[in-house]
Amino acid sequence: MSLDVHDIAGAPVVIGAGIAGLMTALFLAPEPVVLVCNTPLGTGACSELAQGGLAASLGEDDDPGFHLCDTLAAGDGLCDEATVRRVVRAAPEAVKTLERFGVAFDRYPDGALRLGLEAAHSQRRIVHAAGDATGRELVRALIAAVRRTASITILENMEARRLIVDDGSIIAVVAAGRARAIALPTRRAVLASGGMGGLFCDTTNPPGSCGHGLALAAWAGAEFADLEFVQFHPTALDGPCRPMPLVSEAVRGEGAVLIDERGQRFLAETPGGELASRDVVARAVWHQLAVGRRVFLDARQCLGPRFDKRFPRIAELCRGAGIDPATDPIPVRPAAHYHMGGIAVDAAGRSSVDGLWACGEVACTGLHGANRLASNSLTEAAVTASWVAESVAGASHTRRRRKCSTLVPPRPDASGIRPVVSAALGIIRDGETMREAVATLLPIATHNSAGSGPALVSLMIAIAALRREESRGAHCRSDFPGRDADARTSRLTRHSAMQAAAALSCRAPIGST
Repeated sequence: MSLDVHDIAGAPVVIGAGIAGLMTALFLAPEPVVLVCNTPLGTGACSELAQGGLAASLGEDDDPGFHLCDTLAAGDGLCDEATVRRVVRAAPEAVKTLERFGVAFDRYPDGALRLGLEAAHSQRRIVHAAGDATGRELVRALIAAVRRTASITILENMEARRLIVDDGSIIAVVAAGRARAIALPTRRAVLASGGMGGLFCDTTNPPGSCGHGLALAAWAGAEFADLEFVQFHPTALDGPCRPMPLVSEAVRGEGAVLIDERGQRFLAETPGGELASRDVVARAVWHQLAVGRRVFLDARQCLGPRFDKRFPRIAELCRGAGIDPATDPIPVRPAAHYHMGGIAVDAAGRSSVDGLWACGEVACTGLHGANRLASNSLTEAAVTASWVAESVAGASHTRRRRKCSTLVPPRPDASGIRPVVSAALGIIRDGETMREAVATLLPIATHNSAGSGPALVSLMIAIAALRREESRGAHCRSDFPGRDADARTSRLTRHSAMQAAAALSCRAPIGST
């Protein structure tokens, strides 16, 4: 494939068109910016599928301090408290900003915001739009705003394939479509490429969400943090569809309970019950499935005939599977949903690579720690996009002409490694299976093939998980079931990612320590 150099006059390049990418581009206006999207705008992003809302302390009985405490508790000791404090304080204003961009949030007849309750929140503070279609409404409004903004150049159906680095700094982004590949000379690139749930067989994420942004950053030499922490949503609709349709946590917030095939509620004695933190509920569901029982979410008593009005999208998905949630319990199982780890960034979203920022799920800000609090992800994207844009706008962008490599890596494909990742890095992990996965993934990651990027990301996650010899938050090991009071922090997790890169360079097997 030939490589053309596309003159963008050194404008920043934003990679990804979910909430984080769209808002970063909008906040950069009126400065020219290039938005690279590997699908038609409005499709293919996890943001569009989000049923949950944004967590923000907007209720009369709420306060950012309560939101702070809930986030820290869910993060199980690994949140960066300064980051959490900064995000929760900015969250209410982020909701207002989204409204100015045209988002129509759900309100009561008197005009007050309709605030929902989700797991591990002490107050009703979840702002939704269109009932259970918050992501769709956010993406709709933000795309409309982007298309109205003349300073934003949109490159649809173009996938970023490589970040070109010279002397430790970004100098270009290589992107490719079906018929051509282009180099975008820039000293400012923002990765807003979403998550990595597509590395798993059972996931709520689009199949293209296979950690490609993490692979781009790894090839560019970036540092990572908390890669081992993958969140599994406890209630994905159990059926043949992939990605798996999500049954929002808000349904449990309205009183729905989890039952087994005998009709027994198995979380009755668990603190918090169905609204315990996601890691607790996901493991409880997994244990039921592991002994051969099916699991159902029962909303018949709490919602019954009101289900359709309160959750129209979920009701539609259920009926497509032959289920009427007003009269039938909904079959559910856990599915890979969100990555708490990612590219290590500072308070302005800067990575360890000069000229590279990260925003949204691909970044690790320290907000989520070991376990994300429900509905904090869209909040994080909306809040941090403004900080990233401010930093990008203020950065030096003197143009330096360099000849870009003509090598265009193939489009990533995770299909070959999903069974390996699912077996080794699921809800319950063990050292032996993870070491076997490392041995399988290493040779794939070293080749220039479609599976190389997904294998590299999976390899780094596996190594980080091997090195955390404890169970904490979403990371649960059957061979290390206890929580280590002196556990290694995310700083050492960064080292494990770099050690993975070193192992790749020498093609040596990686041990468990």
